Amino acid sequence: MSSNAIHKSDSPALVACTVSRDVQIFDLLIEDMEAALGESWGDLSFDDALAFLRQPDAAELQFLAIAMDAEDEVNLDRIAAIISAAKTQEIKVILITEDVSPAALHKLLREGGDEFVPYPLPENELANAIERVLTPAAEIAVAPELQNKLKATGTHDGVLIAVHGMAGGTGATTFAVNLAWELSLLDKDNPPRVCLLDLDLQCGSVSTYLDLPRREAVLELMSDTEAMDSTSFMQALLSYDQKLHVLTAPTDMIPMDLITSADVSRILEMARTNFDYVIIDMPSVMVEWSQTVLEAAHIYFATLELDMRSAQNTLRLKRALQSENLPFEKLRFVLNRAPGFTDLSGKARVKRLGESLGISVEVQLPDGGKQVAQTGDHGTPLAVNAPKNTMRKEIAKLAASVHAVNRADHAEARG
Repeated sequence: MSSNAIHKSDSPALVACTVSRDVQIFDLLIEDMEAALGESWGDLSFDDALAFLRQPDAAELQFLAIAMDAEDEVNLDRIAAIISAAKTQEIKVILITEDVSPAALHKLLREGGDEFVPYPLPENELANAIERVLTPAAEIAVAPELQNKLKATGTHDGVLIAVHGMAGGTGATTFAVNLAWELSLLDKDNPPRVCLLDLDLQCGSVSTYLDLPRREAVLELMSDTEAMDSTSFMQALLSYDQKLHVLTAPTDMIPMDLITSADVSRILEMARTNFDYVIIDMPSVMVEWSQTVLEAAHIYFATLELDMRSAQNTLRLKRALQSENLPFEKLRFVLNRAPGFTDLSGKARVKRLGESLGISVEVQLPDGGKQVAQTGDHGTPLAVNAPKNTMRKEIAKLAASVHAVNRADHAEARG
């Protein structure tokens, strides 16, 4: 559909336009637009888009689908101007991108892009994106009991605790969620303020483990951390039982490097100055901003199991960090499904694992059995549905130990 179509008086009322260097490059987009809107859409070039957005007809548009590939990054400022003009007219913007760098995508989202969809388009993804951007906010409001009611203080000096799985299935998220929950239960008279950040942007499951909805507000916050203040940060959090306050992973999978080290630093600082404890559930992959978290964390737990996967990945991580002169010694290793007290051969294997890798396994969590998976599926911490679970008891002891050390340090600092 050419740009001439938008000027025909006998054409259907336009509800959307594609904007691109040449829409024929994005043939799947043409098919999906026709499937979603029939003939009630037009096509604009980058050169024509700004001029059209100044015309009265533009006020009838509901959204723009801006399609771009790597060659269009030279026109980034022009595309940003188109997004800004659209937002002035209260027109939603969907970005259709192919081989576009994370930095460019980050800039366009900050300029006001509402959604992005990778090209080639996954089946039904454009239709889903259209539905999301056109759904009124009132229809996706968070239930009152899940809204964060804590007020920002900006006066705290919280402890940053990161959790990183050395291999898939080593229980990193289970450990992070339950450690955060146990910390929130300490000191009933003066309970700590605890925040849980899910920074596994693609496969984060904290929201699943606590039965919390994912929110568009998270991506909005991460896309423009320079504009973030304490109020917007606290509003992006969800609350579990008004004790634990959670920044979930975004609704959709996004590139891991969509956020930068500077973005992560701002988020950590905002959390640290508003909470006593900040638990960070890390992705298993190492990205640019992993170093930022490693250096900022007071404690960096690494979960592993007594198997070859964990051993090899730990060794690879050790070599990577030491080659960059990064503080590998900050890692505190947590062995999940550790051998029982009477399993002497298992304990010997743990000893050999530590010696061969040159590490100390400081925390050993017993196998919690089926209850661990069941409570995760039910969206509750272990303490709620399985308080006598052996794994839960060990995590509770660890939380109490961390809290005791923290209070002692504060008392020493005041003294």
